[in-house]
Amino acid sequence: MPQTSSRTSPSRRSLLRALGGTAALGALAGCGVPAAYVRPGDRAVTDASATDHRLTWANWPLYIDTDDKNPNRRPTLEAFGKRAGIRVEYVEEINDNDEFFGKISPALMNHQPTGRDLIVISDWMCARFVRLGWVQEMDRAHQPNVAKHLDPLLRSPAFDEGRGFTVPWQSGITGIAYNHRKLGREIRGVKDLWASDLKGRVTLLSGLDESFALLMQGNGVDTTRWTADDFHDVCDEVQRQVGRGQIRRFTGNDYTKDLVSGDVLACQAYSGDVIQLQADNPDIRFVVPEEGAELWSDSLMIPNRARHKANAERLIDYYYRPEVAAELAAWVNYVCPVPAAREVLAADPDKDTAALADNPLIFPDETMRSRLAIARDITSAERVDFARRWNKIVGL
Repeated sequence: MPQTSSRTSPSRRSLLRALGGTAALGALAGCGVPAAYVRPGDRAVTDASATDHRLTWANWPLYIDTDDKNPNRRPTLEAFGKRAGIRVEYVEEINDNDEFFGKISPALMNHQPTGRDLIVISDWMCARFVRLGWVQEMDRAHQPNVAKHLDPLLRSPAFDEGRGFTVPWQSGITGIAYNHRKLGREIRGVKDLWASDLKGRVTLLSGLDESFALLMQGNGVDTTRWTADDFHDVCDEVQRQVGRGQIRRFTGNDYTKDLVSGDVLACQAYSGDVIQLQADNPDIRFVVPEEGAELWSDSLMIPNRARHKANAERLIDYYYRPEVAAELAAWVNYVCPVPAAREVLAADPDKDTAALADNPLIFPDETMRSRLAIARDITSAERVDFARRWNKIVGL
C-alpha cells in the first residue's frame, strides 16, 4: 500500500507532565507498596475465550492501517476477525502514557478488571506495569509467529527479559533530524548539536524518558547499564547549553512544526515522524549518530483479569505473520519488529510500497542496527529525584 504523507503522527512517547504526577507514579511503583503490587496468583480470571469470541483492544490514534477510502475500516483487523471468528472492539483511547496509567491504575491496584483485554503503551511505561504485577504472562505456545519472527534486537529488554509479558507493536529510533540544505553540512553525532552555527536553532525532547538515552550515548555511555553519574553528566551538559542559548526550546511531538518552518535546523526526533516529513521535504534528514541511538518500542500487554486472554494472544500472533506485519508497516512507517516482513514488501507490485523495504528507518540495515540499543529504564527508586532535576531544566 502506498505511503500517505498527509497523515500526522500522534505522540507515542509523551512527556512527563509535572513533578507532582511523576512523584506519585514513582511512589506507587516503588517497593513496599502492598496495595499496588499484585502477586502472580491474583492476576488471572477464568478465560472466556473458548466460548466468548471477542476482545477489547486499546491503542493510540492513527496507529493501525486504515482503508484509503474509509478511515473507519481497518483491513488487517477485519481480516483477523474473518479468519479467527473473533470480534475485536478497537478503541483509540490512548493519547498519553501517564494519562492512561492514571485511567486504569485504580482497577489494577484493586484487583479489578479494566474492561480491556489488550493495551499498547510505551516500553518505559510497560516497565512499571511489569514491576507492579499488573500484566499477565503470555503463553508462547499460542504465539508461534512471535517466537519465530520477533526481531532479535527487541527480544530481551532489561525490564522484561525474554519478552514474557510484552510484545512490541511497533518500534522506532530516537535520533537527530536536521535540514541539510539550510544547515549546509552534515550532522554525524550528538555533540554536533552544540556547534556555534546551530545556536538557538536546536530543540530537545522535553520528556525525561524520551530524551536521556540519546544524550547519554553522545557521551559514549552504554545505555543498557547507565548509572546515576551518567544521568547527572547529561543534565550538566544540557544545563550548560540552555545557559548559552544553544537550545531554542524543549518540545513534545510539535518539534516537527519547528523543523518544517525552518525555525529549527536540528533536533531530537523520532524516525517514524521523519519518514512522513521527508515525503514533503527531502532536505530533512534523519541520522543515527555515530555514538549510537535509542531503539524503543510501544508494546502490547494483556492486563490483569482480562477475560479474553487467549483471544488476545491469538491476535498478537496474527500481527507477527510477515505478510500482516508488512501491510501494517507500509501504513504506519515505524521500525517493523518483524524483519521477515521486508521480503514481503520488496515483492509488492506497487513500486512505492516495494521501496519501503529499502528504507532503513523501517528496516534498519546492519550498520544502523549495530548502533542501536534499548536503554535501561529509569527505576522507581531513581525516578523522583531524576524527574525533579530534569523538569527544572526543561521548565516543567
